[in-house]
Amino acid sequence: MNVSNAAHASELAFSSALAQAHLIRTGELSPRELVEHYLDRIQRYDSQLGSFVSVCAEQALAEAEAKTAWLASERPATLPPFFGVPIAIKDLHAVAGLPYSLGVAALKDTIATYDEGGVSRIKQAGFIILGKTATSELGSFPYTEPPGFAPTRNPWHLDYTAGGSSGGSAAAVAAGLCPVAQGSDGGGSIRGPAHCCGIVGIKPSRGRITHAPLGDYLSGITIQGPLARTVADAAALLDVLAGYTLGDPYWLPDPEPSFLAQAQRAVETPIAPLRIAVSTTIPPIGEADPTCQQAVHSVATHLAAMGHRVEEGCPDFTAMIEPFIQVWQTGVVAAGVPIAALSPVNQWLFEQANARSAADYLNAVGKLQVAARQIVAFFSTVDVLVLPVFRHPPIRVGEWADLAPDAVFDRIVNWVSPCPPWNATGQPAIALPTGLGANGVPTGVQLIGRPAAEATLIALAAQLEALHYPPQRPSAFAETMA
Repeated sequence: MNVSNAAHASELAFSSALAQAHLIRTGELSPRELVEHYLDRIQRYDSQLGSFVSVCAEQALAEAEAKTAWLASERPATLPPFFGVPIAIKDLHAVAGLPYSLGVAALKDTIATYDEGGVSRIKQAGFIILGKTATSELGSFPYTEPPGFAPTRNPWHLDYTAGGSSGGSAAAVAAGLCPVAQGSDGGGSIRGPAHCCGIVGIKPSRGRITHAPLGDYLSGITIQGPLARTVADAAALLDVLAGYTLGDPYWLPDPEPSFLAQAQRAVETPIAPLRIAVSTTIPPIGEADPTCQQAVHSVATHLAAMGHRVEEGCPDFTAMIEPFIQVWQTGVVAAGVPIAALSPVNQWLFEQANARSAADYLNAVGKLQVAARQIVAFFSTVDVLVLPVFRHPPIRVGEWADLAPDAVFDRIVNWVSPCPPWNATGQPAIALPTGLGANGVPTGVQLIGRPAAEATLIALAAQLEALHYPPQRPSAFAETMA
């Protein structure tokens, strides 16, 4: 493939990771050409977006050159599934030898000394890491504007946020600066950015992806997951990330067949009718914005036409809100960053958490687990629940910057309220884009499944994508390059 041709270059940037892996296996494209292509796009475009906090160009090029030379000499019969394909890693996660700031300006010069378990699997799959993507400070916020870093902007409209805390990963994928990226989700931090940027994001089930070599974090509400432009790419990256590591406190068996196979099969063969609940109200928070309501209604109409049984319904989340907040806030203290190095809102969260005792934390965990059981019970008669991802469309960059910390937190809770319940229960959820709102910024829905039922969600999302919601590209970043 001649990637110097402008039209081909634009198509390549937005082609799927699976397609790129195929081109490399067949010899039509080399890892070196592909890495050079994305590094060129990062250099051209990321100053507008702020999606990367560090780019390891020399390291990525050296690895791509070595992989290209090896292919030329060895002609292997088989390759790792994503041999030579670029990827980006969220800066809340350690990659040996690369910066590891956690979105904290005072930690900009910190270099990780180890690979997290998910990163190790990404490397084993043959990916080439382009760099680290921006996160909100300590991953605390649903927008990515950490002090000391450029804000991460939405590729569809630069005045708006790309979401958080995996905002850099989502913006990079949506803008064609990498084909897929790794993120993590402790209260919507994959699904929210995917929603804001018009891509696919999966929050897997608890136990699906290892925390190794670290221990459990915040009683299991956080987990890594994929961000991609297509359901198939997201499913394939989930296959890479999934799996048990010796000593994990909880785990799930590997899927059979793979998540990718489930996505591919669903496109070819209609899945059996499912019982699907839909809601535009998040009890007890309230009704979603009309734009988000419309996305849910649109998906519900399509699901009914596909033969599924669709009805109104949603669990009540009242009992889990306060204990979830108590557990989640503790992460700011547990990060081990001095309070003086943090932004005002994180300082306020630090103080709120630090005022409670260890017994308070354990009591909150117990209450959260009781509430989670009640929520999961809703799925005894339902296969899938369709909700908004957030209660209203993306905010503008800096929109809440001048508010007091407690006012910011109240707005965050109200905006992201459809997401945290599924971190508490450990159930899988997938964010699926459904188009653009009136302001030209993406909108979408999330599909929530029974525990460990990612395969059902992936199959359903793949059908919806194939029939009604094909991937879209932000025009400012999809134009051909001169």
